[in-house]
Amino acid sequence: SSPLQHGAGWTMSLQRFHAEWLELDKEFNQLQETHKVYRHKLDELTNLQTICSNSISKQKRRRKDLAFSLRRCKLSANAEEIEVIQKINDDIKERRNVFFDMEAFLPKKNGLYLNLVLGNVNVTLFSKQAKFAYKDEYEKFKLYLTIILLLGAISCMFLLNRVIDEIFNFLLVWYYCTLTIRESVLISNGSRIKGWWVSHHYVSTFLSGVMLTWPNGLMYQMFRSQFLAFSIYQSCVQFLQYYYQSGCLYRLRALGERDHMDLTVEGFQSWMWRGLTFLLPFLFFGHFWQLYNSLTLFGLSQHEGCKEWQVFVLALTFLVLFLGNFLTTLKVVHQKFQKNKDKLKKL
Repeated sequence: SSPLQHGAGWTMSLQRFHAEWLELDKEFNQLQETHKVYRHKLDELTNLQTICSNSISKQKRRRKDLAFSLRRCKLSANAEEIEVIQKINDDIKERRNVFFDMEAFLPKKNGLYLNLVLGNVNVTLFSKQAKFAYKDEYEKFKLYLTIILLLGAISCMFLLNRVIDEIFNFLLVWYYCTLTIRESVLISNGSRIKGWWVSHHYVSTFLSGVMLTWPNGLMYQMFRSQFLAFSIYQSCVQFLQYYYQSGCLYRLRALGERDHMDLTVEGFQSWMWRGLTFLLPFLFFGHFWQLYNSLTLFGLSQHEGCKEWQVFVLALTFLVLFLGNFLTTLKVVHQKFQKNKDKLKKL
């Protein structure tokens, strides 16, 4: 080819590149305009969030003062006035749930735990899709880790190696730590997990940490097989719970009886009466196994060869877990029977 043809080819290429650059430049200018609109809308959103947060705080304060005044007024009220007061109190309780739903879509200060772990970072997700996706990921994380922990405990049973035990105990610490962080984020985004089922994972994190620091010795070897057997049983029950609770929650959400941010838990809650009562014997057996672990460890702490502080601390921790799990489950069962009793009385 001649130099002339080469020159013509380069000229055509340069023209094409220049046209492409002009097109890119035009798109870039449009992007800048769109980004300006986005920044403006973001400022508007921030202002609206502040207005809503301040209004909710003001409403809560006035509602609290009103509730206090109504309690005092009720002492000297007649039957008709008491009926009006009761109606206002019912509306106040209903308003509390509305505020809870509103706050799930507003930025808020993190609790002490999230502040210590993440710092002052806003963890509120502002769309229902993002909230549900995070919750769904949390459920999958629990399910997959439960299977891994089950396989880990079985491996430890057959491979008598202290290093493998340490890896398993470290995995337990990491698992429960991660659960507490994820649950705190979910609570900030409107999940109604509360009470003992939140505290339960903090206690389990502490217990796993103490197990990790327990040095190898006679006491450790005497309790090792019992702890691993308990871990295998607990993982099997948790797998059953996650599997059946997820299905039950899905049905109840479809019927509009449960919120989309409700979570599976390692225990029994009131909504589980609808098809999950068969889990109760397995749960109670697991609770009493925790008590058996506690009693075994208290016995080992009295052994003349016991020098480790971990034995007595673990005994106390297993006892706390047993009392928390057993009494919370028992409370749910008692409330259900009480409701059934009240229904029969009305009939």
